[in-house]
Amino acid sequence: MTGQQIATPNPPPEPSSLPDYLKDLRVELNIKQALDDATLSAIRKYRRAAMYIAAAMIYLKENALLEKPLSRDDIKPRLLGHWGTCPGLILVYAHLNLAIRRHALNMIFVTGPGHGAPAILSCLWLESSLAHFLPKYSLDKKGLKNLISGFSVPGGFPSHINAETPGAIHEGGELGYALSVSFGAAFDNPDLIVACVVGDGEAESGPTATAWHGYKYLDPAESGAVLPIVHVNGFKISERTIYGCMDDKELVALFSGYGYQVRFVEDLENIDLDLFASIEWAVGEIRKIQKAAREGSPIVKPRWPVLILRTPKGWTGPKELDGKFIEGSFASHQVPLTAPKKNDEQFALLKEWLEQYEIHDLITEAGKPIAEILSIIPEDHTKRMGTRKETYDCYQPLDLPDWNELTVKKGTQESCMEAVGKYLLKVIEKNPKTFRIFSPDELESNKLSAVLQEPNSGRNFQWDIASRAKGGRVIEILSEHTCQGMMQGYTLTGRTALFPSYEAFLGIIHTMCVQYSKFVKMARETVWREDIPSINYLETSTWARQEHNGFSHQNPSFIGAVLNLKASIARVYLPPDANCFLSTIAHCLRARHYVNLMVGSKQPTPVFLSPEEADRHCIAGASIWEFASVDKGIDPDVVLVGIGVEVTFEVIAAAALLRKLCLELRVRVVNVTDLMVLSVSESHPHSLSSEDFEMLFGSDVPIHFNYHGYPIELKGLLFGRKGLDRVSVEGYREEGTTTTPFDMMLCNHVSRFHVAAAAVRGGSLGNPAVQVRAHELISGLMHDVQKARDYAVEHGADPEDTYDTPKF
Repeated sequence: MTGQQIATPNPPPEPSSLPDYLKDLRVELNIKQALDDATLSAIRKYRRAAMYIAAAMIYLKENALLEKPLSRDDIKPRLLGHWGTCPGLILVYAHLNLAIRRHALNMIFVTGPGHGAPAILSCLWLESSLAHFLPKYSLDKKGLKNLISGFSVPGGFPSHINAETPGAIHEGGELGYALSVSFGAAFDNPDLIVACVVGDGEAESGPTATAWHGYKYLDPAESGAVLPIVHVNGFKISERTIYGCMDDKELVALFSGYGYQVRFVEDLENIDLDLFASIEWAVGEIRKIQKAAREGSPIVKPRWPVLILRTPKGWTGPKELDGKFIEGSFASHQVPLTAPKKNDEQFALLKEWLEQYEIHDLITEAGKPIAEILSIIPEDHTKRMGTRKETYDCYQPLDLPDWNELTVKKGTQESCMEAVGKYLLKVIEKNPKTFRIFSPDELESNKLSAVLQEPNSGRNFQWDIASRAKGGRVIEILSEHTCQGMMQGYTLTGRTALFPSYEAFLGIIHTMCVQYSKFVKMARETVWREDIPSINYLETSTWARQEHNGFSHQNPSFIGAVLNLKASIARVYLPPDANCFLSTIAHCLRARHYVNLMVGSKQPTPVFLSPEEADRHCIAGASIWEFASVDKGIDPDVVLVGIGVEVTFEVIAAAALLRKLCLELRVRVVNVTDLMVLSVSESHPHSLSSEDFEMLFGSDVPIHFNYHGYPIELKGLLFGRKGLDRVSVEGYREEGTTTTPFDMMLCNHVSRFHVAAAAVRGGSLGNPAVQVRAHELISGLMHDVQKARDYAVEHGADPEDTYDTPKF
């Protein structure tokens, strides 16, 4: 690997020009009397054992405990894993175990460097958490051999932490999200401490940078705490890290500004004493802040503890190879010795590396860790970080209000979001400790402000006197990444959350959603993991009514992101009116295991269905709207389909227009509220069978879809259905600007005129009476398009009656 040239292993940062008085902000502790000799010896032996197991997992397929001289045949043919971060992770895990045992702490562990799986798995084996869920990894020689030989091979643990890893609520494969996930887990868990290791490479990511502000939204009276431990080992894959090049003054200035007290843990000769004393201090600071808040005298802008742990990359591994540094350099990031099966020098180094840990002294004849090692592990298995209930069996269903109590009269106009906001207020009132809204500063704009009407349903911004310590359920931070991470942590620890956002900006967290869905997929396939709530997105301020903000705010691509997820997880709903939206959100908030995306308008739109009709429609996922169809939709010449609030309105308007322009045309109007029903039969749990599809859309008549998203998405869903030559699709064409609402419809060919023209064109294929007038009708409709555009340009607005509810 071509990497940065360094003159010394573990190179120190160059000194900054900041004033020396900043050093006074460092937390200084006396570590000399921190630990008694017996405990110090035990924790060192724990670390030796875990480091051996982690290194062996990367390299060995046989001879797991070196019970005979190492041979090349013992080495795996394909070496996978990341060693560089493992020694630091093991060090932290060992000391957290000791703190739990000493203080009976309730603690879970979130690993930012998820590729450090060997470190975490070795610790989980030592504490018997692996055996608790997976008997094949029993606390004996057979179980240890299974772990070591089965790592990163087909059928074994993967090279990253994932949902198969006990205690995990975060995968860490895509870096940057560990800290926000940790804060999400801490919310409304008042007795919980979430220990979060943030790698110094991960710390370079934008999401991590924003997540440091998480404490500004956490009320210590009602929630737990996060203990961030920044692991500064200095290197990424082939270059030094930013944090590794920052001196004490720079790091102290940075984290003090974030709102932390900074403790450096870096005395390598006495690292166990140093880290032990530092964790004791950190737990004491957390308890002090919580005690003040819970006694009614909260500390204003409390400074929470953060530990900066400096240890060499690949510590205790090979020092040099071919004249180049390994330990303390990028070369130890993944597999430090890449060819020990073939290369004599590398084989000798591997043998020396593994033997130095003297694993025989740490494991009994039966293959169990010696008593000294077990002495620092919590005796109560429910206290062990691998078996905490919060990480695998903690679902708390919501007590949901009856959405029928908030429905809107059919025939009126109502904002879907205003109706939903009133419902969410009721949800908050009935679930004051198990429901939160994570929003990127858009609740007011998105017409969801009903949830801010009461103090205990309002914002929870602890650094703002207006919302401090009032029990608010809303976290509004202008970082989609932080909202997503917090929602993930909150959801995976059993509570339910909602993420409302402008449609155009949900794409910011596209890959986070994908990573989360992978975790959920594996969780559902892991037998010992119990139910979790669904994760819920409320997508509004849609492109169809972002004409005032312009092209930058017009982007429905997040629908496609969810469509591409595993079918067993993905759910996309486009409720056509306020009553349907109420039914949909009630369903999503009580559903489990899914990624739910709900798309709707914030502007007043017609309420087409009564509550009873809305309920039936949402259960079906799609239905024929008889009131807008000719002769209730019987024997149609063409089927018009609306999917999405605004584009469905245009379909209804087109159907009303055609009643005046072309009485000969027999139109059936269908609305789809559950997008997944369209997918080819059996490709999704909600897919319509071929027979049901034909009952809705006919077997041989043209179908025109007016779709809220990108047409290619719908074409992909429909691919495989019979007779697709009769289908035409219009949707968002990536055409927009600052214009009028109706001009946005015109720009993207989803207006009532375009829909009516498509209906005439399709209907003429089977109805001679329509065919003889088709050209004239279509030409007139296209003329209406131009007149409407001219009107918008001349008047800067649409005609006043444009959005009146169509009448038949």
